[in-house]
Order: sequence, then structure tokens, then C-alpha cells
Amino acid sequence: MAGDATITLFLAGDVMTGRGVDQILAHPSSPRLYEQDIDSALDYVALAERASGPIPRRVEPAYVWGAALEVLDAARPDARIINLETAITTSDDAEPKGINYRMHPANVDVLTAARIDCCVLANNHVLDWGVAGLEETLATLERAGIRTAGAGRDAAAARAPATLELPGRGARVLVVAIGATDSGVPPHWAAAPDRPGVWVLEEFTAAGVEAVARVVEATRRAGDVVVASIHWGGNWGYRIPDAHRRFAHALIERAGVDVVHGHSSHHARAIEVHRGRPILYGCGDLLHDYEGIAGYEHYRNDLVALYLLTLDAATGELRRLRIVPLQVRRFRLEHPSAADRAWFRDTLDRECARLGGRVAEGEDGLELGWG
Repeated sequence: MAGDATITLFLAGDVMTGRGVDQILAHPSSPRLYEQDIDSALDYVALAERASGPIPRRVEPAYVWGAALEVLDAARPDARIINLETAITTSDDAEPKGINYRMHPANVDVLTAARIDCCVLANNHVLDWGVAGLEETLATLERAGIRTAGAGRDAAAARAPATLELPGRGARVLVVAIGATDSGVPPHWAAAPDRPGVWVLEEFTAAGVEAVARVVEATRRAGDVVVASIHWGGNWGYRIPDAHRRFAHALIERAGVDVVHGHSSHHARAIEVHRGRPILYGCGDLLHDYEGIAGYEHYRNDLVALYLLTLDAATGELRRLRIVPLQVRRFRLEHPSAADRAWFRDTLDRECARLGGRVAEGEDGLELGWG
């Protein structure tokens, strides 16, 4: 905990604990897949082993987090928020979309091992195994004591913020989550008054901002910090669409959002500070089974990051933004080499500079400078 005057949040992008990762955990699902070229999740384990070496099986829940746990223990964030891009289910009702992620419910302790407080579910994989898969995901996380945002058993539940209490602080963190169709969220996944689903955003319009504003205004209390978590955009590339910037700015200016938590990109994208509020346009992946997959190596999506945001408890303004680079090897987070860390720093600095920020080495991670 950062102290009474500040609130520190841990944010991460896509956490994909399904498919190959699920196969090395204690209770693997059926490895059957429905992809064009691969029909077994075990093939992704084999690809990673060819790239990085042998991977143990039936690992402890903390295995995949590796070095991240020590970083988080030292940082002592007040709330830990991730985008969970994996259904937690035994459902075999595969959505006919080609890529389907699932983790066995008995492996949910991989999330509790990192003391995750909130899983954002407004993304393009939470309904990979149908409505039954979503409902089992919600029930499993509820039993584990993990809050959810962005998907629910009806439209009202999908739009309701996850409320994270900060004991002894007299404040809360509210997490509102939306999945945009430009990230691949199918429009028919939208929750309805009588149908489970996701809070889906088809266009980045003023009406969308107003919808978020109504939710915030209905639930916010004095001292609350509001995070708007958005799954948006494509997986690759550094360009930030103008529509994303306008929407993020409006969320801050009109809806009173303190942090815009963007994800979907498989690698880190730029960070902007607007009116004292941070906008993370793409946090990149954190956990995944993409080792050994060829085609986008120049983006270095093996280099991932933990984002630690320290906010003024009274105003919600950003005080400090620390970025801790890590590397995925053998489905586990490790500290990168000095050369890899420098590549990540320089690349993120280049992209942040386009939006008025700079990234430099700090005492215990990379530091974002702004203003």
C-alpha cells in the first residue's frame, strides 16, 4: 500500500492462461482445438519448448507468474486488475471463430496465486465456449473471490462496475469495462436484458461516452477512483487511431474517468497523460502461449510489462507511473536481459514521445515522464 495520500494500482493487459498454458497446469482441459492448422493445445507447448527449452508439467499455480510475484510483493498495490482473455470452463460448445481459449476451472488458483482483485471480461475470447462457458467463468471467479467487469448474466450486470474496496481507506476503485468490435468482439456477444454477454461498443461515439458517464455517476462516491478498461484495436502495430484518442479524452473530460486501461495489442503501445489522467492505449500481453509462433518477431511480444500507477487519493491525478519489463520464457515471467530491457525501454519511449511523454530508467523500473 502506497500510503494514505496515494492509491497504487497494478494493471496488466491480456492474461491468456488457456490453450498451451492450461496444458501445463495441474488440471488441464481437453487439448482439442478447432483451429485451421492446429487441433491440439499440446502443439503450442511443443512450439514453446522448441523455442525456449523444456517446460515442466503439472506446475504449481505461481509458476507462470515467476518474477512478477516478487515485483508485486514489493510494490504492494492497493488493487490488482487484469484483462482475462480466457474463458474458465469445461464447456465444449466452441464458438465457430477459429481461435478458442479456455482454462479448466480447477486451475483458477493460477489467478489467486497473484492475488488478482478484478478480471476484466469485456474482450473477444470470454464467450469462446458459448454462454455456458461465460456463465461458468463468472461463477468460478465469484467463488474465488475475484470481481469481474464488462460481462455478466444480463446487460445490467455487464455494465455494472466492479467495486474494489480499499479497507481502511474510505475509498473504492470502480472498474468499468467495454469490449470494442474493432478488437474482434462479435456484435452478437452483446449482453441484453434477458441474455448473458459483454458490454459491446460498436462505435467510438459521444453516446458511448454518455453511457459510461451514466454508470459512473450512478455509482461513484467521494474519494472513489474510476478505471475504464477497454479492449480495442488490432493486435499489432503502434499507430493509435484518432477515434481511440478522442474517446479516451472524452471519458476523462465527460465521464470523470481517472484511468483509461487499454488492451488488445499483443505488445506495449504508447501511454498518454491527459489532464493529469493516464491513458494506456495498449498494455500488451502479460501471460500467453505464443512462444515459438513465427510472423511478428519484430514486435517482441515476448517482452511484457507490469504497470504500477500511483494516484493522488484526493484528486485521482497521476503521481507516478512505473513500468516493469519482464519476458515470457517457457510460459513463465522472467527478468529480461539488459539488452532486451533497453530495447523495450527505447521502443516505448519512442512511442510515448509522440504523445508528449518520455520513458526512462528509474530506481525500480522504467518511469514515465510527462508534462
